[in-house]
Amino acid sequence: MSNQQKTNHDTRSLIQRLRVPAGFITVILFVIFSQPTWMSLAAGVPIAIFGALFRAWASGHLRKNAELAVSGPYAFTRNPLYFGSFLMAAGCAIGGGNLSLGLWLVAFFLLIYWPVMRAEAAHMRLLFAGAYSDWEARVPLFIPRVTPYQNGQTRNFDPRQYLRHREYRALIGLAIIIAVLSMKASRIFLF
Repeated sequence: MSNQQKTNHDTRSLIQRLRVPAGFITVILFVIFSQPTWMSLAAGVPIAIFGALFRAWASGHLRKNAELAVSGPYAFTRNPLYFGSFLMAAGCAIGGGNLSLGLWLVAFFLLIYWPVMRAEAAHMRLLFAGAYSDWEARVPLFIPRVTPYQNGQTRNFDPRQYLRHREYRALIGLAIIIAVLSMKASRIFLF
């Protein structure tokens, strides 16, 4: 591995380790400085819920490091979990009613998750070689394609995988954020 490759790998590893703690700090700052209205919540909450459901759908098709997931939402994007998270963040940003804070939230997401997606793609190329290359050539990294990738494999959503991956935590977290933003819109919270 060259020095440049090692530096890139180390940077991606650092970002991967910091993404969860940085995400929690960002959520706390977002909740404190958001200025939601009922109108902003009505616009943002459906987007955020759709993102959470997209994540749930993806988790029911994922068998991490055991097989290449190409069914369900993985037929549209190689990173449906991150795409769902992005929709959740965008929906919350809209619901939060603070444009500059919303732009920061979206920028933060892209700054953190773009290198993570690239690092995971490199890992998947090693794990699944030819199958990954074929899928990678036909399915976008992030923004979903309009029609599903057809490779002949079909797999139904498996609720056990959803539970195994503890994806319900994303839905619980989103419900808490929506509740807090709703209380702020009602002027129950003064911060």
